[in-house]
Amino acid sequence: MEEKNVFDELLTLLEGKEYAKLREILSEHNDADIAAWIEELDEEHMPKLFRILTKDQAADVFSYLDVDLQQKIISVMSDKEAAGIIDNLMADDAADLMEEMPANIVTRILAKASPDTRREINQLLRYPEDSAGSIMTVEYVDLKESSTVKEAIDRIRRVGVDSETINVCYVLDSGRHLIGTVALRYLLLSKDDEIIGDIMHENVIALNTLMDQEEVASQFKKYDFTTMPVVDNENRLVGIITVDDIVDIMEEEATEDMEKMAAILPSDKTYMKTSVFETYKKRIPWLLLLMVSATFTGAIIKSFEDALSVCAVLVAYIPMLMDTGGNAGGQASVTVIRGLSLGEIEYSDVPGVIWKEVRVAVFCGLTLAAANFVKLLVFDRLAIPVALTICLTLIAAVLMAMLIGCMLPVGAKRLGFDPAVMASPFITTIVDALSLLAYFRIATMILKL
Repeated sequence: MEEKNVFDELLTLLEGKEYAKLREILSEHNDADIAAWIEELDEEHMPKLFRILTKDQAADVFSYLDVDLQQKIISVMSDKEAAGIIDNLMADDAADLMEEMPANIVTRILAKASPDTRREINQLLRYPEDSAGSIMTVEYVDLKESSTVKEAIDRIRRVGVDSETINVCYVLDSGRHLIGTVALRYLLLSKDDEIIGDIMHENVIALNTLMDQEEVASQFKKYDFTTMPVVDNENRLVGIITVDDIVDIMEEEATEDMEKMAAILPSDKTYMKTSVFETYKKRIPWLLLLMVSATFTGAIIKSFEDALSVCAVLVAYIPMLMDTGGNAGGQASVTVIRGLSLGEIEYSDVPGVIWKEVRVAVFCGLTLAAANFVKLLVFDRLAIPVALTICLTLIAAVLMAMLIGCMLPVGAKRLGFDPAVMASPFITTIVDALSLLAYFRIATMILKL
């Protein structure tokens, strides 16, 4: 309620053109809150409110805005204003914006930006998409191993204001090779004449510029760091990645996995900003593939038409068997995919995973079969042989589904594919066909069809 009142007050001041008072109020609020208020304004008021911000605050607020909104604001600014914003953004945020904007606007802005800004942005843009190099920032504090603590602190005071973080400083040799790190607190607690090389931490864990961003996120999780250095193939420091970037990556990767598991091609746009035709293009390839593969199910049913005509009641339980198998396979696949994504399951664990899923499938299958057997006899009043056929098929379907559900994601990863592709829709199609084959084979043996 309080935030709503503040927004209403800002809007009133903006419409009344009381810009001095408005700037004073904005200076007292968090940058993320200001960005949220700007997003609520109509397109007429957005640039006005943004121009009222101080130069430094404008860059900070800009980094919190949605990419589409950033483009709108940049497009109505003069070249000088736009270049000023880009110059004050962290290099990684500026590079991300440049990647999303039309080429003519990028050329226009970079022409007015400072040489340092152009160099830093171009450096980041040359790395492969979704690599450590593409998401790192080049604003960090580096120190010489021969410097004293006093010299190091003086350097932090000079360059720290433009750095992403000063909590950890990176120690380089004469060839800019990363040889150690030193935390700010150790500098503050050390004597002025101590040498950086003597107090630095030498066991440095670094990321390679070409490392995939998903692996980068797992490294942060493994070591519980808030920042990590990025080096090239010759161990030269080229940038750092901070934990705020990792939060965005984890959200992006989770969304991508969810889309793949739902048989949708991943998109970098939000749902409301994706057009109908774009949404159609993302969904139709998998729907076509799954539809074609599902024709095998129809072919199996057709091949057993004679058996079904003799015992037509079997047809009524096909949906239950297929759904149960699909659900069981989905449960197993999601569990294994998650384990693979988090690094909890390795290739050496595959035999153990299979053995575990077999035991789980037996327990689940027997429980479902027992409950179903009672229901078939008491409520559906089926003959015991028919009920036995359905229940044995149920056990077989659950067992096959869980085995397929755990093995397909592992196989996909082994072949270099994303395990999330082998999720519920794909597994369900395979399990449906196998369940029907098992159903009719068991029916043929027990019922002598």
